[in-house]
Amino acid sequence: MKALCWHGKGDVRVDTVPDPKIESPRDAVIKVTSTAICGSDLHLFDGYMPTMEAGDVLGHEFMGEVVELGSAVTNLQKGDRVVVPFTMACGACFFCQKQLFSCCDNSNPNAKVAEEAMGHSPSGLFGYSHMLGGFAGGQAEYVRVPFADVGPYKVPDGLADEKVLFLTDILPTGYMAAEQADIEPGETVAVWGCGPVGQFAIQSAWLFGAGRVIAIDRVPERLEMAKRLGKAETIDFMNVKDSVYDRLQEMTKGRGPDRCIDAVGAEAHGWGSTPAVVDRVKAAVGVGTDRPAALRQAIMCCRKGGTVSVPGVYSFVDQMPMGAFINKSLVMKTGQTHVHRYLKPLMEKIQKGEIDPAAIITHRLPLADAPKGYKTFRDKQDGCVKVVLKP
Repeated sequence: MKALCWHGKGDVRVDTVPDPKIESPRDAVIKVTSTAICGSDLHLFDGYMPTMEAGDVLGHEFMGEVVELGSAVTNLQKGDRVVVPFTMACGACFFCQKQLFSCCDNSNPNAKVAEEAMGHSPSGLFGYSHMLGGFAGGQAEYVRVPFADVGPYKVPDGLADEKVLFLTDILPTGYMAAEQADIEPGETVAVWGCGPVGQFAIQSAWLFGAGRVIAIDRVPERLEMAKRLGKAETIDFMNVKDSVYDRLQEMTKGRGPDRCIDAVGAEAHGWGSTPAVVDRVKAAVGVGTDRPAALRQAIMCCRKGGTVSVPGVYSFVDQMPMGAFINKSLVMKTGQTHVHRYLKPLMEKIQKGEIDPAAIITHRLPLADAPKGYKTFRDKQDGCVKVVLKP
C-alpha cells in the first residue's frame, strides 16, 4: 500500500509499505477514506519529537471502512464506517475506568521509554514516535487499529467524512480545552492560536457559556476565520500598539481575561520579548526544543484566580513565569485529549448542526501530494488552515 513516511527533519515521502495485518484478536484493519495533517504532525516534520525512525508511517487523524476484524471485536462489522481516536485505550485499566483514556496503562508497548522522559507513560498514539508505541499512522491507504473493541466509533448514515473526520482529534481537543478552562457564564476567554485546535476551542468556549472570546494570532486568514466562524474579537500580535498584554488589559478594564487557552504549543513564533528570541536561537542551534512564548503570555495575561488551559503540545520548557503563576493563584489544566469520552456528545452536536467541523477545511489533496501539504500547512501558505488527504 501507499503511506506517508518520515525520513528525517523536513523529509516526508509517500512510500510503498507492507499492508497491515491483524496481529491481535482485538485488532481491526481500516481502509482509510479520509485523513488529515495535524499541527502536532508538524512537530515531527520539524524534528522536535525524539524516537522517530526513518520509514515510520505518519498520521493520527483518520477514518474509514472496516475491512478486517480480529476474533474478539464483536462491536463492529466489516463495512462499518468509523472514526478512530488518535489516543489508544484498553477500556479496562484504572485510568480508562475513570475516562482518562489518554492515560491508558496498557496501550503503549514502549512504556519504559516514555517513563524515562515523563515519569509515567501516557497511552499509545497512532503515528507519533516509538516512545508512544511505534504504531503506524493513518496517512495511508490502510491502517491497523489496536483495541478496536474500544476505540472506533460508528458514523451514522448520511454524514459525510468531512463532517466527522475531526472527531478523531482536533474537535475533541478544542472542546476539552474549553471544558478544562472552567468557563463560568459571561466570562472573557482569550485563545492563543487560531489554527484548527484554536478554532474549535473558540467555538467551544461559547458552548460553555463564554460572554466574550478574544482570539490571538498573526495570520490574517486565521484571524478572519476566528471572526467569521467563532464570532471572536481578534488581536494580531504583530500589529498591536504596545503588546498583547497591554491590549488585553485595555479590553478587560485592567483585570485580564478570566480564562486563557494556549492552543499554540511548542512552536510559538513569539515576537519582541527576550525569552522569545532566546527560544528561537536555542531551537536553531539544537540546544532547545520548545518555544513557549504563548504559554508565558497566557500566564502573564490571565486574571488573578483564573485558569490557563493548555491543549498545545510541549516537551521541555524553560524561563516560565512560575512566580506569576503562583502569586496570581492560577490553575493550569492540560492533557492529551480523552477522545473516547467526547465522541458521542460531539457527534450529537454535529448532527444537530451546533457545530460544523468541515468549515475549517481549506485544502483537499490526494495522499500523493501529502509532502506538499505538509510544507503548505507548516509555512502557512495559500491561506492554509487545515489539510485533508484522500488516499
